[in-house]
Amino acid sequence: MNYRIRCAGKAVLVIVGIGVLGWAVMTLWNWVIPALFIGARTIDFAHALGLLVLSRILFGGFRGHGGWRERRHWRKWDAMTPEERERFQATWRSRAARPAED
Repeated sequence: MNYRIRCAGKAVLVIVGIGVLGWAVMTLWNWVIPALFIGARTIDFAHALGLLVLSRILFGGFRGHGGWRERRHWRKWDAMTPEERERFQATWRSRAARPAED
């Protein structure tokens, strides 16, 4: 039951997020572009969502969250010796075991 509630909550959050981003793109476009360019039209919500998807495809891609930075960290991990890896893991374990300071 808890799993279904979390999934439904995430779905609602994604839908609300898409709506807010679409509204933000539409508002910014209608505020800036017609004032800068003669002959530019205002857009509606559907066109704003299309522009958002297009910009994601052109500039963001669909790589996931890490992108090139995540691969760089794995290259560093692969370049470590077993002793360096053990030292790194011990450092992170000690940080996780330490209580948070306020």
